[in-house]
Amino acid sequence: MPENENFIIEIEGTEIDDLYPDLNHVEIELDEELAGLFRIQFATGQSGEGLWWHLDDDRLQIWKEVAIRAGFGDGMEEVISGVITHVKPVFETDAAQSTLEIWGMDRSVLMDREEKLKDWPNKTDSDIATEIFGNYGLTPEVEATDIVHDEAVSTVIQRETDIQFLKRLALRNGFECYVEGTTGYFRPPQIDAAPQPLLALHFGAESNVTQFSLDVNGLNPANIEMLQVDRSNKEILEAVAASSRQTALGQADAESLLGSGMPPGRFFIGKNATTGNPEMSALCQGLYHEAAWFVTGEGTIAGGQYGHLLKPRGTVTIKGIGETHSGIYYVTQVTHRMTAEGLTQSFKVKRNGIMPTGTEDFSGESSGLSGGLL
Repeated sequence: MPENENFIIEIEGTEIDDLYPDLNHVEIELDEELAGLFRIQFATGQSGEGLWWHLDDDRLQIWKEVAIRAGFGDGMEEVISGVITHVKPVFETDAAQSTLEIWGMDRSVLMDREEKLKDWPNKTDSDIATEIFGNYGLTPEVEATDIVHDEAVSTVIQRETDIQFLKRLALRNGFECYVEGTTGYFRPPQIDAAPQPLLALHFGAESNVTQFSLDVNGLNPANIEMLQVDRSNKEILEAVAASSRQTALGQADAESLLGSGMPPGRFFIGKNATTGNPEMSALCQGLYHEAAWFVTGEGTIAGGQYGHLLKPRGTVTIKGIGETHSGIYYVTQVTHRMTAEGLTQSFKVKRNGIMPTGTEDFSGESSGLSGGLL
């Protein structure tokens, strides 16, 4: 890799520097909805008497703990840590072309190994998340939820693995649920966090994105409604989400772009039992916010030009793509690929509006709109 780009692979807490000469590439995929995934490919070959390089190395066996750090210059940060879940040797006719791939996932994979049937009486969803993360030795980073599921009215029942269960609870609260390192997160998307370093296209010396495409989808956004019979008095309960409580990343949302006289989309939630209006409203609002992301994009960064590791579940400002589309986006996926030629990063983003709001920093500093956006 170029001198200013660095990475370190550790297995069971020890760097595998003796294996680096046979390392072909490392790929790390981080996604807002899925467990983090890493793939490490080594060259292998015959060493005589039917043996192959690295295939019998005890470090490269399933369930070993792996941590990968990377950075630029003197700075290094953990990109992913987890466990090996797959070992995939490929034997070619030409032995010199054979490879050994090691696949693994973040520690949430340990929470996805046993389906459980369990009741959770008299707890909030955040209480449940805190307890489950603690059961796996994870530090809980959990935002409190208000609704206590009183067993006299309704008890939360788990019928899936722990991570599937927590993701279901997260969805009905409009939360994200994921594991990063040794921390378990159960909280709203961090849309208001400070953006990551600026991305720029066709912007002279500031350009650091080699390709970018967008999709503006007017079909997704919709008002969300739910009807349910109250179990205690048999009255009809109704909840509606018709406006956003989420930070707008653009000046114009999807509803403001509807043609004259055109009503917004409308969908009803079915086959979901809740304990009453507060929970119904939270579920509707969470699904409304999810549908409001009507702009999506994807692109590729040349790592050396950017000089930073882009991360999902955070925002980033993008400029150089016209006034309508330049602005702040929420990063949903990043794939880091490390080879001898250097680091490349491919990414996906989403946005719940178009046109700048006027609060963006297109200079890459903290000086408002200075620096231009077109």
